[in-house]
Amino acid sequence: MRIVVLGTPDFAVPTLEAVAREHEVVLVIAQPDKPAGRGMKIHAPAVAVRARELGLPLLQPPRIRNEDALAQIAQLAPDLGVVIAYGKILPAALLQIPRHGFFNVHASVLPRWRGAAPIQRAIEAGDRVTGVTIMRVDEELDHGPMLRIDTTEIGPDERTPQLAARLSTLGAEALLKTLRDIENGVAVETPQDHERATLAPKIEKAEGQIRFAETARQIYDRFRAFDPWPGVFAQDIKLTDIRAHDASGEPGTILSIDDDVIIAARDGAIRVLEMQRPGKPRTPAAAVARGLGWRAGDRLP
Repeated sequence: MRIVVLGTPDFAVPTLEAVAREHEVVLVIAQPDKPAGRGMKIHAPAVAVRARELGLPLLQPPRIRNEDALAQIAQLAPDLGVVIAYGKILPAALLQIPRHGFFNVHASVLPRWRGAAPIQRAIEAGDRVTGVTIMRVDEELDHGPMLRIDTTEIGPDERTPQLAARLSTLGAEALLKTLRDIENGVAVETPQDHERATLAPKIEKAEGQIRFAETARQIYDRFRAFDPWPGVFAQDIKLTDIRAHDASGEPGTILSIDDDVIIAARDGAIRVLEMQRPGKPRTPAAAVARGLGWRAGDRLP
């Protein structure tokens, strides 16, 4: 089939590669290059980089609703469109161009975790199972009927980068199977149960502030979810490596400073292995704690 692929970050690259193996990719659409890093140098998104490496036609419009961009896509007469982590809601005028419509690779078991951060929200919530859903794109957020769901367990210590890497591969393979079904005329679309929908909004930096009144497991799950960004913080100190720990005390109390730092939470404690002060490198937690003047028995807010 003649397919147009929309995607932007690393997560979308395996899907682009998979589609290119079995179909004719007539156009790749990614977000524009943007400044990033301390030097704010201009960087191309991962999908744009890979498209160029594969020799595929590439478009990076500042607005996907741009009439020139829509006309260019329409002239290609694609059979089908694929969108994965593109970063923008697709307009109705675009959805109507491919004769089969658009299909999305979404990193959750819909209708759970609709939105921008399904992987992080699943880990943060302590979910033990997640997956990928292949669905038809409509004009609402992650709302369309589903064609395939593949599930996988979330490891108890798995963090966002590791789970995202697994789901990106799982999603690419699930999409290829779905595309074969569509070609063969055997694809089945199942409506979502919209009453069971939950939202996965974009992560905000302020969410990384630790609340020691939460359980140790809740704090640890947020740490796993928010790795590498925004991380979790106690005051302005980033806790760059922690574990849930079997100890007790008044929430927020520093129980000990030895090789690591043990801080009480509700129903347990967290063991801090490594911390990072603003503008400084990651450092063993005990050294940072002593440098800050922390003592066993002190209580953090």
